[in-house]
Amino acid sequence: MGEYRFERECRTPYSEVYLIISNDERIGRVDLHFTPSITYATLCVGERVTADGIQDLIDQIDEELVMSADVARDDFIVTVYQGNEVGVFSDEEFEEGEEEEG
Repeated sequence: MGEYRFERECRTPYSEVYLIISNDERIGRVDLHFTPSITYATLCVGERVTADGIQDLIDQIDEELVMSADVARDDFIVTVYQGNEVGVFSDEEFEEGEEEEG
């Protein structure tokens, strides 16, 4: 794959969510959760990302997002999910659908 770019979707005092972009294509998403000593990540990537690509991506997330967060950490634990995005759902979307049916 190559270089990855991260676009922040949201941020709280203890977590951040980023879209992962490669070659102007969205290839995944990472949710970071910061505790006093451990940073947890949930990494979701598409089926085309190779095992080497996943490792490269984890390394880049650690370097660019975790280490730069100014949060001390003893460990970085990453859970990886690989598959297809089904969609993005929100209350607003469901309310619009109900109005059209009514």
